[in-house]
Amino acid sequence: MLDQNIKAQLKAYLERLESPIELVAALDDSDKASKIKELVTEIAELSDQVTARFDGNNSRRPSFGVAKVGEQPRVFFAGLPMGHEFTSLILALLQVSGYAPKVSDEILAQIKGLNLKANFDVFVSLSCHNCPDVVQALNLIAINNPETTATMIDGAFFQDEVEERKIMAVPMLFQDGEHVGQGRMTLEEIVAKLDTNSAAKEAEKLNAKDAFDVLVIGGGPAGATAAMYASRKGIKTGIVSERFGGQVMDTMDIENFISVVKTQGPRFGADMETHVREYEVDIMNLQRVKHLRGADETTNGLVEIELENGAKLESKTVILSTGARWREMNVPGEKEYKTRGVAYCPHCDGPLFKGKKVAVIGGGNSGVEAAIDLAGIVEHVTLVEFDTKLRADQVLQDKLNSLPNTTVILNALSTEVVGDGSQVTALKYKDRATDAEHSLELAGIFVQIGLLPNTDFLKESKVALSNRNEIVVNERNETNVAGVFAAGDCTTVPYKQIIIAAGEGAKASLSAFDYMIRSGQ
Repeated sequence: MLDQNIKAQLKAYLERLESPIELVAALDDSDKASKIKELVTEIAELSDQVTARFDGNNSRRPSFGVAKVGEQPRVFFAGLPMGHEFTSLILALLQVSGYAPKVSDEILAQIKGLNLKANFDVFVSLSCHNCPDVVQALNLIAINNPETTATMIDGAFFQDEVEERKIMAVPMLFQDGEHVGQGRMTLEEIVAKLDTNSAAKEAEKLNAKDAFDVLVIGGGPAGATAAMYASRKGIKTGIVSERFGGQVMDTMDIENFISVVKTQGPRFGADMETHVREYEVDIMNLQRVKHLRGADETTNGLVEIELENGAKLESKTVILSTGARWREMNVPGEKEYKTRGVAYCPHCDGPLFKGKKVAVIGGGNSGVEAAIDLAGIVEHVTLVEFDTKLRADQVLQDKLNSLPNTTVILNALSTEVVGDGSQVTALKYKDRATDAEHSLELAGIFVQIGLLPNTDFLKESKVALSNRNEIVVNERNETNVAGVFAAGDCTTVPYKQIIIAAGEGAKASLSAFDYMIRSGQ
């Protein structure tokens, strides 16, 4: 099951156990159960602090739980936690033993204060790079709330249940059998959802903060770089972020950021946050901006930011770096069948469509890469492109054309997502040359048609937007509002790339600092 390199790494981690633990497996006669038994046995053989039992009474079989010796398991794995979930397994082993998690004292106290009694199930795919965050968060909550359990369920292991419950997107989270969320969620987001008083408490804390010199809105590559550059100047710097890392966290492989040969989006995002935390930056995460008022609209001459929770922050300068989000098709049926066949992350949700027919909408690099990846999992991929030709790099087109289970339809306008009330069954499209209507029978639609800037909160402000709702900036990243700068994918700067966003963030920060010097602030 485990190769020698992985065994050596795991053995080293198990030396950090704070107390003896046991792995309690609940098995049946299936081949999957024999694999779980093999994994549990191999782990137990790596440390005298770990024992294995095969008399578990968990109703979900096959599975295994992790517990301190003498206690009942509260953390369960229904499947083999390999791939992206191997880290979740390691952390569960350590944290169940009493090893301190790498979270702030504040968030840990909030988790313990939940006094929660619940059973969480989270469906995952082992290729999903967003799933481990949710699994690890729920495991930590279960470890610190004695009447709570958390179960990771590999959708490929329990395919019948996936079909029965119509699960077509991961991670998919259930609390006591009720669906409570899907998609990437951080520990802080999950705790905030469970702690009903968290929004009011957070607003009170934010309102008490003094004015900033530079306040950055957005925690992606542009915002993180801007905050770091500002803090290095020795000025009071804050960063407000709905999700630190931004869209990078939904990106799989990154191979074009100079000096980094290859990494993955979540790792890149985590490294950005670690770097920013090396400086004196006040990071205010999980906050959505509602409105911006320029210095000419306030009584004290400071730029004011109002948050969705009602809190208000003031700053001498503001850098807007709110990034972008996936563009939707905006056709009938898309919203109704989102997470029920309409998906936006082929890496996360692709394995749920194994052996089925799917479509990819979009012929750029993202669309063609998605089609190539999905072709290795599904029965057939149809790529639907609005233009008369694909826009992806030629090397990607050549790879796509070499695959036997792919079809490309050009000059096609997607017109409707069709379903049976519970899941997608077809995609309707129109041939733009002939106006002929066509229908593709399929189970999944992966939308890869570009980005929309996250600037809706500015539509009632004085900040000028382009006809594509991008923030209009000059070569110094200045907007038309004094003291307000912008950087990254939310602006009119062309070529939406991570490295360009980071550079623009640095420029915006230097411009904001120069503005304060010249204006005598």
